[in-house]
Amino acid sequence: MAEDLVVGEKLRLLLWRSSPVAVAFLLQAIILFFPACAQQSNGTSGKIYAEGYCSMYGICGQRSDGKVLNCPNETRAAKPDDLFSAKIQSLCPTISGNVCCTADQFDTLHENVQQAIPFLVGCPACLRNFLNIFCELSCSPNQSLFINVTSIAEVNNTMTVDGIDFFVTSEYGEELYNSCKDVKFGTMNTRSMDFIGGAAQNYTEWFAFLGRQANLNEPGSPYAVSFRSDISDSSGMKPLNITVYSCGDHSLGCSCGDCPSSSVCMNNAPSASRGKRSCSFKMGSLKVKCLEFSLAIVYFVLLAAFLTWVSLHRKRERVGLFSRTEPLQNVQDQNQLHSVSKEELSGRPLQITEEVPLVAETLRPSVVQSYMTSFFRKYGTFVARNPILVLCLSLAVPLLLCIGLIRFKVETRPEKLWVGPGSKAAEEKQYFDSHLAPFYRIEQLIVATIPASRTSSSPTIVTGNNIQLLFEVQKKVDGLRANYSGNMVSLSDICFKPLGADCATQSVLQYFQMDPQKYNDLGIDHAKYCFQHFSSDESCLSAFQAPLDPSTALGGFSGNNYSEASAFVITYPVNNKVDKTGEENGQAVAWEEAFIHLMKEEIMPMIQMQNLTLAFSSESSIQEELKRESTADAITILISYLVMFAYISFALGDSFRCSSSFIISSKVLLGLSGVVLVLLSVLGSIGFFTAIGVKSTLIIMEVIPFLVLAVGVDNMCILVHAVKRQPLALSLEGRISNALVEVGPSITLASLSEFLAFAVSTFTPMPACRVFSMFAALAVLLDFVLQVTAFVALIVFDFIRAEAGRVDCVPCIKISPSNDPDKGDGQHKLGFLARYMKEVHAPILGLRGVKVIVIAVFVGFAFTSIVLSTRLQPGLEQKIVLPRNSYLQDYFDDLAKYLRIGPPLYFVVKDFNYSLESSQTNQICSISQCNSNSLLNEIAKASLVPESSYIAKPAASWLDDFLIWLSPEAFSCCREFVNGSYCPPDDQPPCCQPSQGSCGVTGKCKDCTTCFRHSDLHDGRPSIAQFKEKLPWFLNALPSSDCAKGGKGAYTTNVNLTGYERGIIQASAFRTYHTPLNKQTDYVNSMKAARDFSSKISDSLQMQIFPYSVFYIFFEQYLDIWKTSLINISIGLGAVFMVCLVVTGSLWASAIILLVIAMIILDMMGVMGILDIQLNAISVVNLVMSIGIAVEFCVHITHAFSISRGDRNTRAKEALCTMGASVFSGITLTKLVGVIVLRFARSEVFVIYYFQMYLALVLIGFLHGLVFLPVVLSICGPPSRWVPTEQQERQSSPDSNEQN
Repeated sequence: MAEDLVVGEKLRLLLWRSSPVAVAFLLQAIILFFPACAQQSNGTSGKIYAEGYCSMYGICGQRSDGKVLNCPNETRAAKPDDLFSAKIQSLCPTISGNVCCTADQFDTLHENVQQAIPFLVGCPACLRNFLNIFCELSCSPNQSLFINVTSIAEVNNTMTVDGIDFFVTSEYGEELYNSCKDVKFGTMNTRSMDFIGGAAQNYTEWFAFLGRQANLNEPGSPYAVSFRSDISDSSGMKPLNITVYSCGDHSLGCSCGDCPSSSVCMNNAPSASRGKRSCSFKMGSLKVKCLEFSLAIVYFVLLAAFLTWVSLHRKRERVGLFSRTEPLQNVQDQNQLHSVSKEELSGRPLQITEEVPLVAETLRPSVVQSYMTSFFRKYGTFVARNPILVLCLSLAVPLLLCIGLIRFKVETRPEKLWVGPGSKAAEEKQYFDSHLAPFYRIEQLIVATIPASRTSSSPTIVTGNNIQLLFEVQKKVDGLRANYSGNMVSLSDICFKPLGADCATQSVLQYFQMDPQKYNDLGIDHAKYCFQHFSSDESCLSAFQAPLDPSTALGGFSGNNYSEASAFVITYPVNNKVDKTGEENGQAVAWEEAFIHLMKEEIMPMIQMQNLTLAFSSESSIQEELKRESTADAITILISYLVMFAYISFALGDSFRCSSSFIISSKVLLGLSGVVLVLLSVLGSIGFFTAIGVKSTLIIMEVIPFLVLAVGVDNMCILVHAVKRQPLALSLEGRISNALVEVGPSITLASLSEFLAFAVSTFTPMPACRVFSMFAALAVLLDFVLQVTAFVALIVFDFIRAEAGRVDCVPCIKISPSNDPDKGDGQHKLGFLARYMKEVHAPILGLRGVKVIVIAVFVGFAFTSIVLSTRLQPGLEQKIVLPRNSYLQDYFDDLAKYLRIGPPLYFVVKDFNYSLESSQTNQICSISQCNSNSLLNEIAKASLVPESSYIAKPAASWLDDFLIWLSPEAFSCCREFVNGSYCPPDDQPPCCQPSQGSCGVTGKCKDCTTCFRHSDLHDGRPSIAQFKEKLPWFLNALPSSDCAKGGKGAYTTNVNLTGYERGIIQASAFRTYHTPLNKQTDYVNSMKAARDFSSKISDSLQMQIFPYSVFYIFFEQYLDIWKTSLINISIGLGAVFMVCLVVTGSLWASAIILLVIAMIILDMMGVMGILDIQLNAISVVNLVMSIGIAVEFCVHITHAFSISRGDRNTRAKEALCTMGASVFSGITLTKLVGVIVLRFARSEVFVIYYFQMYLALVLIGFLHGLVFLPVVLSICGPPSRWVPTEQQERQSSPDSNEQN
């Protein structure tokens, strides 16, 4: 979103009208208006090269375009009178005595010089040098020594000068250029040299620009001026070599912004380093990072220690130290072991078979688990006896909560999703919008050529046919009308108009003032001419009277080769308003909708017929496409859930058999009912929070059902499998009660861990994560409650149905079941997964070599993931969140391909005290006499190292231009009538009505004087009274040729005048640009760099300064995304650990669970690094969700291990046999079949953040929960809860005695 806005702002800054045309006329006019008067030559007819002689004298005629022509006249320099001499000294202090000009010529020189002064007055040294060269050229008494007339032409029977040589030394030219090359023209964030020198890169180019002979009706000299440094010694001529002041001269010093090469600025220049360098070293030709090397060392040390321990442990086993556990390994049938534990859990006497040692054991759970066991035993009996009551009461809660869905709303505004209410970026945006002006809305087209082949470059788009096509497109856009509340809205009604009635459209058509007739008259060559002279030729001005930089209207070119451009970029800036009610920009939104429709239906076919490509976007495009994206994959998501539902329904039942008993023992109806309970928990959560005013998000709708299904289905499988494991000889009440006693504590432990993990994550500042955690916490809690209430009741009904011989899904049909082999021994036959776990999976993991490999591989990948996670980049690519078939996909591709323009950057100053006492004016400005460490000087310094500062140019400064506008040197800018009212420049429309008598015959203002003399100002700075009186004049002054520093348009919205009369300007902005930002990390780093810069300057100047750019509010989240991620993950892991510790009472077991879950999250981040998945709110939510699902993989296995008997190997196998199948089928397979469907989603965001991350989560969770965890438990698992009865009695005796 940010990129299309950003491009528009860069274009916007070129809308302001300046005076490049006038300056070009000025420079040439100064050359043209050489001494001309009625005095006739009285010297010799031959050429004289001597001191005191002129080369040209007099005006002998003019061209057809009105430009005057000089006479080739050698005469002695004349002595001026005292008044004329004083005038010359005021402008040309280096000239004294005789002169080669008269008072009239000097007045012409003075009148034309005034046009250039506003460009250079901020740098006195450059201005002085610039004036000196033209003073010497016009009035020097030794003109003949360095000017030689080389060509003469006859005009109206009079001989006139047609060409001259102007001799200067190369040293003089180099020094002159160096003194002016960096002087900036703040209004347009560019160099003054771009206007007064045709963007010259050295002094020869500058002289060539000044000396070219202009065609008719083009700005420039009417004759050729050749600047030369080679001169014959015998000619008697000498090159001009007057004193040149360096821009670093202390007496005429320039600011660092205008003279970065000065010693003061060079000493304070910032370094070019980009951030902190990571620690690394070389091993041969391989560069190794310190972190990677350290982790490798630690890993190999741990691996060596582990292998040593394994070797020593094996030796100890050989000498019989492990003999104490042998009796427990003699149990032949693990079903007997299982049945024993069940009898103990049910309170029945323990039956010891002949193979089991005659040592009575009893289960000693923790205090909390004891209470849970007692509760679930009683509760299971109650549910089995009253299933209808339990079902009705449990369903009433979520159904009541669902009433809140009436107020259901989805939050789609990005600033509300990713930016917290206390966000710094949000506060700064609100301040900027309310005190200055909201950023413009941008509508944009990119028309590009197609290369002939993949290896060839794109042909130029600057052809006659393509210009004609562009006019046709523009005609349709101008004629577009949109209906808004019954009124028809056109582009002219909403577009940005900086200086008049014309829209500030950025298009190459502006070189023809958007007029096709002018194109027919001038042709394509005029556009190519304007590419190089857009700032110096009046005919190239846009329809809104501003120069148009071709780099903003063209794309796909290199350097300044604009004619080779392969793309037209057309931008329509539209006025924007602060959107409080959602209706303020209604007209613009309606027009944008019609604009997009026009592009798709009419413009696209037109463009494609010409073998061109079209990409387009409007301000509202991204939001509309995001809405479409939310529904684009609705069918895919629905299919994914349906596939999971179908699998769940069949997974709960028995293995498929071709017998009538299968349709009775299947659990399809039970599975579907369980899915309904899961959905009810989700809807209940959404309903509750909607009722209290919390809006939902698309992430909630897409992620939480997946999460709750994982948790809920796992619980369903565990409950059903636990009931099926009970002896059939028991009554249904006994089986339900025993099943809840067996698995109830682990289900409670897992659910409470997940609930608390999400609950504590609600304290995160990011709204999307906070709201997700809120909804997820309540959904998990509701799901747990429904699982142990409603679903247990449904299990009772289902088993009653099955025992009655009624068909699944159609219970009204009753059949006689065939002989069921499962009932032969009073036990259900083990299913396929259970048999796999018992006969294949567990035995393999029990092998010593396999254990070593598992530990080495999993720990190794964990260490590798630490390294990979450091490569995670913050951000969320815009193309990913859009549908693959979105028209914005091509638009973002073309932006990256054709544009090289960075986003706008404003430095906003709060409460600027402009009084002389505060000195804040000099702490901000960047012209002469400003502090070397001022804000604008520091910005200029930072722009010299764009690779680290991300600042491309010095800032456009209303304060600099205002101070220059006030300056007496800029005598055509700030002017007033004798009555004290504002007097505009002479080249603007008449300043009065003729009847008022204050206008001359030519319409120029008379009786106008400069606002101030030097003595009126204090070191060039105005007082409070002067400042507050003249600032509104400046902001309302139109820029023109006579005064390019007028602030209207350029700075209208950069200064807040509310309450400024008190000497404080509440808000003012100084604009520049970021460097081109092509990657998400560039946006993040540029924002961080700007904030660091502002913080440093604020502390240094003791002022409130902050940076602002339109994309900051969307990217602020990424500044702290690592911190947010680690906090959320740490809180979740901490919550899981505390719940496990409280419930199990075992620090050992809780630490193992924490370790495995942490490894799962770490491996998830490692996989993200491998797959180049960025770190953003979506991935953070997925990582938090991963904690919840990881708990399901770990808790049940660990709990089963704790309540099993035998040595660690036996207990690990027992845990896998009892819980492995449930976990594998309830989570792994269920999610696997659903996730695979997401691979076919149309939106890349689903493929990356849901398919890839969910698939990684399922596989990593399975491997850790069912491979790594059992191995860890078999090696260093916590002791069994089973203890000998005698030991139990001894431990309980003291308690009994104390009670007695």
